[in-house]
Amino acid sequence: MSQKSIVLVVTIFILLVAGMFIFAKLKSNELASETATTTPPVETPVPYPDITRIDAKHYFIDGTHTLVGEINMPTACDLVEATATVAESYPEQVTVNFNVINNAEDCAQVITPYRFRVDFVASSEAVISGRFMGRDVILNLIPAAADEKPEDFELFLKG
Repeated sequence: MSQKSIVLVVTIFILLVAGMFIFAKLKSNELASETATTTPPVETPVPYPDITRIDAKHYFIDGTHTLVGEINMPTACDLVEATATVAESYPEQVTVNFNVINNAEDCAQVITPYRFRVDFVASSEAVISGRFMGRDVILNLIPAAADEKPEDFELFLKG
């Protein structure tokens, strides 16, 4: 064989081997990206999934809104902290945030009503919504009668 043909065969062989390595590298990168994208997301459990609606009596006296109500908690150790956030707009957008404070590790699983009260200043046209443990819930506001006061609150809701 001539020297030109030997150089040509060796060059083709080197290109073929280099092509095989490049192809293998591309396929391994493709497989790695497929496994990364097909890993199912880890679902975090929703705390207190049964609480989707909160009923409250709504008082509006002298520019102050007062919401008073009860939430049925799964244990007696669950304490509810309720705060209101008023957004600067007109009418104001008010979000009532309900968070559970539970410091006990062992507690009897007995449904226990927990009363709450939230006061905030906003106009009478304020739009009020509720969030429980960071997720939206239905906030069912029952208007109070003209002669009722928040201090005399008794909750007798049906439904």
